[in-house]
Amino acid sequence: MSKRQVVTVSSSVAVLVVFLAAWQWLPGWFGMPEFVLPKFTTVVQEAMHMWTNGGFMEHFWITALEVVVGFALGALLGVGVVLGLSPMAESVLSPYILALQIAPKVAFAPLFVMWLGYTVYPKILVAILIVFFPIMINVLSAIRTVDPDMVNLVRTLNASRWQIFRLVEFPSSLPSLFSGLRIGATLAVVGVTVGELVGGNMGLGFLLVDAEGQGNTAGVFVAIIGLTVIGIAAYAAVVWAERRYLHYIPRATTTTI
Repeated sequence: MSKRQVVTVSSSVAVLVVFLAAWQWLPGWFGMPEFVLPKFTTVVQEAMHMWTNGGFMEHFWITALEVVVGFALGALLGVGVVLGLSPMAESVLSPYILALQIAPKVAFAPLFVMWLGYTVYPKILVAILIVFFPIMINVLSAIRTVDPDMVNLVRTLNASRWQIFRLVEFPSSLPSLFSGLRIGATLAVVGVTVGELVGGNMGLGFLLVDAEGQGNTAGVFVAIIGLTVIGIAAYAAVVWAERRYLHYIPRATTTTI
């Protein structure tokens, strides 16, 4: 680890320590009651209680599974739609794609619950819907900027539409694809959480609603922290894959948040 990396890590740890110290002591100094903003140690105690008696890990892994499945299917669908759209089909469908993109995706959650009940499927569908658009738009924009001479060269060799996409368009769109995946990784958590808030009987979103109904502010913070951990893990997985497959791009470009 270089000296610069050591300084960066040390600074990040220092910021975390200051934040946790402020969380622990400032509410008491300002006379803030526990039900408004509990101390950090109170949240830790509640987390231990939920871990041992509240089935926290079961809810955690259910939400994590929904996020992974929704994110993966949304990403595949986004790339697949771009692959299947011809220029004519894109022109015809673009107004409808734009309308669906503008529509608030979270508003579909109650509808999915009405259709599919209190299962994992509404949460996954909301995640797919939210993840789909940033990936599709990023990949589509990247493909539009591909050198047409390269495409024409491959066409002269009687390449199929799939071969053109695989050999020319897809490699050129990888940086934009990973940018969309970074956004999608965090949005998938949002989609799943909304689905669990609207109609869930399992998952961290359900724990959040349950704690809110009991006036358990510390429990709400525990659920939020759990959701944040899942989001960070998903984002880190995308960054790891980006560094692995885009190793030819300078490090500073592939590590920008």
